Amino acid sequence: MTDDWKIFRGGKAHDGIEAFLETVPPPPWRRFKGTPVDREVPPAVEEKYESSEQEVQLVNASLYLRRPLLITGSPGIGKSSLAKAIAYELGLGAVLRWSINTKSTLADGLYRYDAIARLQDASLRKTQDGSESAPPDIGDYMRLGPLGTALLPWRRPRVLLIDEIDKGDIDLPNDLLHVLELGEFEIPELVRQARRERQSVVVATYDQFLDRKERTVEIQGGIVHCHAFPVVVMTSNGEREFPPAFLRRCIRHEMRYPADEKDFEQKLARIVRTHLEPKEDAVAKADALIAEFVKKATRTDLATDQLLNAVYLATRGIDLEKEKLLDSVLRSLTGTTTA
Repeated sequence: MTDDWKIFRGGKAHDGIEAFLETVPPPPWRRFKGTPVDREVPPAVEEKYESSEQEVQLVNASLYLRRPLLITGSPGIGKSSLAKAIAYELGLGAVLRWSINTKSTLADGLYRYDAIARLQDASLRKTQDGSESAPPDIGDYMRLGPLGTALLPWRRPRVLLIDEIDKGDIDLPNDLLHVLELGEFEIPELVRQARRERQSVVVATYDQFLDRKERTVEIQGGIVHCHAFPVVVMTSNGEREFPPAFLRRCIRHEMRYPADEKDFEQKLARIVRTHLEPKEDAVAKADALIAEFVKKATRTDLATDQLLNAVYLATRGIDLEKEKLLDSVLRSLTGTTTA
């Protein structure tokens, strides 16, 4: 079989996503009922990323199956960069990023409702004019989170990065699984309002945090249904295991540095050339730092952006050895090394 099946190729931006959506329907069990809409979204930023052939294949498998990608690997190896590369190449708008911590809940990713601010504004209005006027519009106090925004019925899917999901509460993967399986969620405050009076409410999306431009969406009946399943990339540093039910619904990939030192050096050289485009007189400096990075990386955890930092300083005429900066720039992320 040829490579024609690949919509993500790990390279330059192209407009093939439209034809893909028209000619490659999702599996019957991954079709959703949201009415498709086109809206302006913040543009994706160019991401220079060195994709492996396996990564390209797995990204395309997740696109065809409309399933999340679960990427495991050491910090700084490029997990989140893959999500940005997908968004840029396929023209899917800026990445919606949800960074997970120990206090993160599913509701944080879906939406935020500031009931206290609404109550305070209603009380202030009553104090000022003494009337029993209607409470302020609930939509003015509600904003969709990154997950909630990704699940809007976009005609072209958005890219959602759920970063470091292993940092979250033990129940978060199962809670998330339910929403991603259904491709929809309800906002109880809007459901109650729809039963009493108004069927639709206009709320803000998460996109304001991406380009400081206010964008809103009308939600009918308090329920959000997706149309095109979002491109979901979940990253994990491998700090804990996930439930089997969660894992079987993901396309999984473990990012590792190449085991062969020569292959590793060649990959890093491509990354350096892509990001920094060093001049001929700086190539030798870059090659020396790449060799040093490979030597250190076999004993400890390092990130490729540390190498880029070192090369950038060296190509600006700074002698990292003389200034005793090299060990600091290429310092272990875990603080431990093996002799």
